[in-house]
Amino acid sequence: MNITKIISKTFDSRLKQIDLYASQASEIQHRVLSRLVNQAAQTEWGKKYDYASIRSYEDFRKRLPIQTYEEIKPYVERLRAGEQNLLWPSEIRWFAKSSGTTNDKSKFLPVSKEALEDIHYRGGKDAAALYFRINPDSHFFSGKGLILGGSHSPNLNSNHSLVGDLSAILIQNVNPLINFIRVPSKKIALMSEWETKIEAIANSTIPVNVTSLSGVPSWMLVLIKRILEKTGKQTLEEVWPNLEVFFHGGVAFTPYREQYKQVIHSPKMHYVETYNASEGYFGTQNDLSDPSMLLMIDYGIFYEFVPLEEVDEENPHAYCLEEVELNKNYAMVISTSCGLWRYMIGDTVKFTSKNPYKFVITGRTKHFINAFGEELIVDNAEKGLAKACAETGAQICEYSAAPVFMDEHAKCRHQWLIEFAKMPDSVEKFAAILDATLKEVNSDYEAKRWKDIALQPLEVIVARPGLFHDWLAQKGKLGGQHKVPRLSNTRNYIEAMLTLNNE
Repeated sequence: MNITKIISKTFDSRLKQIDLYASQASEIQHRVLSRLVNQAAQTEWGKKYDYASIRSYEDFRKRLPIQTYEEIKPYVERLRAGEQNLLWPSEIRWFAKSSGTTNDKSKFLPVSKEALEDIHYRGGKDAAALYFRINPDSHFFSGKGLILGGSHSPNLNSNHSLVGDLSAILIQNVNPLINFIRVPSKKIALMSEWETKIEAIANSTIPVNVTSLSGVPSWMLVLIKRILEKTGKQTLEEVWPNLEVFFHGGVAFTPYREQYKQVIHSPKMHYVETYNASEGYFGTQNDLSDPSMLLMIDYGIFYEFVPLEEVDEENPHAYCLEEVELNKNYAMVISTSCGLWRYMIGDTVKFTSKNPYKFVITGRTKHFINAFGEELIVDNAEKGLAKACAETGAQICEYSAAPVFMDEHAKCRHQWLIEFAKMPDSVEKFAAILDATLKEVNSDYEAKRWKDIALQPLEVIVARPGLFHDWLAQKGKLGGQHKVPRLSNTRNYIEAMLTLNNE
């Protein structure tokens, strides 16, 4: 008897609702906005912007400015000090500590009980529902799910507020029944010291029948390699023969795909991308042949999108869902049941379909290189690296790139610091293919590289093994949701990395 088949039937009515995304997206989204505005009308924020008189999206768009963390920070500080009913009516005690790769300061994002249920947990359930549709022969519930998350930050807690990585907050507040189908134990899952935690997770999960994995690809790979070391096995399915799916998110999967093929050989293994940020759960891949994700539009989130070229303008124009264009880069702006209002989260996306709305993450509003007008985004970088790897037999662990503004010969270029899991047959060839592919996928980069006048060919520096791990450790950012900044407009990150690389 396949218990998964029986349980998956309970998702059928939910899948019918998700199918309405294709034909009723606009109505669904405007109902969400109306509900959020009505619920927050009596908060301090709601009164400030007279939510009671908002009748339409146009009213909302005209009345509220777009926010960044700097604008909401005073409210967050008051909430953390114990004040309530400021941004959202229900009590807010939990704050998701965002890894904040844009600067060293952490962001503390409010998490309401409504958002836990109506955004984050709902996202997890829907990811499972959509996966069962993709894989009707799944035996998902015959074993347990290994979830690799972050930790609480007890030193940041106060009498009135609790702080943690989003994944830790989800584990802490989840329905106790879920603990019967997930590993490791809550105690291990919430450990803060990364190396100790990896050992404890490996030891406690090796004997378990694990059928699914959830986490950030880079950190999950560290755990998998440790498990293979400890067991002496060559592949993960020798440890967990019933493993069938990895729900991954947090960083792009492209640089890690080949390494996962090396440690998991099973043809029945599935990889499903999800987009669960500290601010909300936004998307799930619903077709394994299509890398784009379905935008989840009936949660407690109203979406708006600012064209990337307008992001730094004083009053950028935001567009609601039905106004977006395909294949255009937008910065995502959200209003949610956490009390984030017209909040620019810092991620950029591009729509690939409108019926239903599907998208890919293209980068960060701050993580691009535009030192010379080349507008290089993470999506370009991932495509270039994938091609260079395919043609030179290389595999990448981590990378970071930044501009060299002018060397002693008055020449400008991009500098790529790359840690290889498997070296290319030639670093020079790898660099040339990467450079050529960036020209193919980005006309601005191609124009700046024309005849090497503005930009010289890019430079690849090979990072020593473990460099990026050591750099994150130095900053106290190992594990969980911490990420290496991929592209930067300044040399702040790369200089520190290069110093460490030469030590």
